[in-house]
Amino acid sequence: MRDTSCKTGYRRIKLSALSILLIVLPLLGGCGAEKKETPPAPAVQPVILEYWTPFSGGDNIFMTRLVEQFNKEHQDIRIDQINSRLDDYYSRLRTAILSGNAPDLAVIHATNLPQFVQNGYIESLDGLAADTGLDWGQFSTKIAESTVYGGAHYAVPLDTHTLVLYYNKKYLRAAGLLDAADKPVIGRGEQGFTAFLQKLKQSVPPGVAPLALPSTRIDSVWLWWSLYNQIEGGGVFYNPDGTQAVFNNKASLQALEFVNSLYQRELIPPGINDAFKLFYDGEAAVLITGVWGTGAFEKAEKLELGVVPVPVIYDHPAVWGDSHTLAIPAQSEMSTEKRKAAMAFARWAVEHGVMWAEAGHVPSSRKVVESRAYSALKFRSDYANTANSVVYWPRNMKQWSINEEIIRQFERMIYKEQSPAQALQQAVDSINLQLKK
Repeated sequence: MRDTSCKTGYRRIKLSALSILLIVLPLLGGCGAEKKETPPAPAVQPVILEYWTPFSGGDNIFMTRLVEQFNKEHQDIRIDQINSRLDDYYSRLRTAILSGNAPDLAVIHATNLPQFVQNGYIESLDGLAADTGLDWGQFSTKIAESTVYGGAHYAVPLDTHTLVLYYNKKYLRAAGLLDAADKPVIGRGEQGFTAFLQKLKQSVPPGVAPLALPSTRIDSVWLWWSLYNQIEGGGVFYNPDGTQAVFNNKASLQALEFVNSLYQRELIPPGINDAFKLFYDGEAAVLITGVWGTGAFEKAEKLELGVVPVPVIYDHPAVWGDSHTLAIPAQSEMSTEKRKAAMAFARWAVEHGVMWAEAGHVPSSRKVVESRAYSALKFRSDYANTANSVVYWPRNMKQWSINEEIIRQFERMIYKEQSPAQALQQAVDSINLQLKK
């Protein structure tokens, strides 16, 4: 017998060596490939924008979420939001612009645009809009016009916010004031609305307000302005050349006397400081305030919430309203890169208006309002059409301070220190002195 053990062993060695070689070669190739790989590109340095906002209510939470979502989706831009209370926001913003420390982007109410445009505090946006693809045609005519001065757009409208009527269904149901669709049953005119509140007053438990409105601040002024504009021929604030206030007239007095009657009959209980909290806590049947409360109220455990437009008490629909707009403060040293980044955020915020609508605001884009996502939000479709009836304050550089004078005179009326006629006359006289300066 031939001894084949050595040959067999030799073959085994050859096969083992070949196997090892087949294993090692790819590894060597892999090591070589790793050495040839280019190092990872450095991380993109984002354009950082300082963004000022004046949200004092529950809507700041929703703006913060919107900014966070934008930052998550955009590695090349980062928005740093700085929020302040509305009380001193505009004085701080003006000071920052004049001192050369302006933010890169700021929210400005449409009411405040005149002073910012006419003083050269903010930039025209038409060129930037064209460069970044912002379409002004997506906005309704009324809201787009609120940002146009001298034929140029100076801000991007983010929303329309108006007064609405919030109600606690529990109290209206107990008073027999809900229809089959759970909407308030309110009669026509001054008498109808007064009877509605009187019936609530008789029905609600002690300590619950039929209608909640503060005894101070601007809420009563907003309601007066809404009702004054509902009257045929009403709503006139200045003479044609804007040199004199002329709202001490018959229609204005009729609206103010009605507002005052709600306080004096204690259908609005005296001494209310925080009407928002009162309603949130279930201690008011009805509240008239802005749409920005919707997002907060729908989370309140003690509320069976309903929302409808402010009733048409006089001749036609009209309601106070304003818009939050996004503007770029004038800065000579601001780079083109930053300007384009600011407009990119403005465009994105408009297109993602459903996120902002969660706060309660009506989005500025018609496409967003008509979208399924917006329709799916509860309550918003109940008052979205109020954007078509909005009545802005007149365009005047001093309108913000002028409104403060009206507030002072209305407060004196509410506290029975003067009549509605005296309040209007005092306000007009004081405002006309301001206009002469």
